[in-house]
Amino acid sequence: MFYWIALLMTAVDLAAKRIVASTMSVGDSRPFLDGLLHFTYYQNSGAARSSFQGYGRLFGVVAVLFIVLVLYYRRTKGSSSRLTDAGLALLVAGAAGNGAERLLFGKVTDFLVFGSGDGILNIADLCINAGIVAVLLQQLLLLRKPKNDGVAS
Repeated sequence: MFYWIALLMTAVDLAAKRIVASTMSVGDSRPFLDGLLHFTYYQNSGAARSSFQGYGRLFGVVAVLFIVLVLYYRRTKGSSSRLTDAGLALLVAGAAGNGAERLLFGKVTDFLVFGSGDGILNIADLCINAGIVAVLLQQLLLLRKPKNDGVAS
């Protein structure tokens, strides 16, 4: 399941970015769902919220290192649950989608603007956010689970 999610979401992200880059000019904006979503083509050579502009390739290397760490973790620790596995796969997909663009082009293509327009995202960013939520949710579920310390009552 891990590899299928990671590969599928990476492919969807990269395909969407290529479609935007081939059909829009940087700065173009098109409404999609009135008031909820519109597409605005932006290229970000930095990190989240356009911080650290010009360090795109460095963040690409960080993305590769992150993917290696996740794969190492899965190999040595195994996956504790399907939710954690899905979350890790989404995190890898997000890192791979944005990392590939950063390494190849020095920047990422952002194009999703939700609601009032506070920030521009891409599908890789959504994967990272969903992955974090899934992993944290699994950790919360583990905290709520009664501990069985092997003592019979």
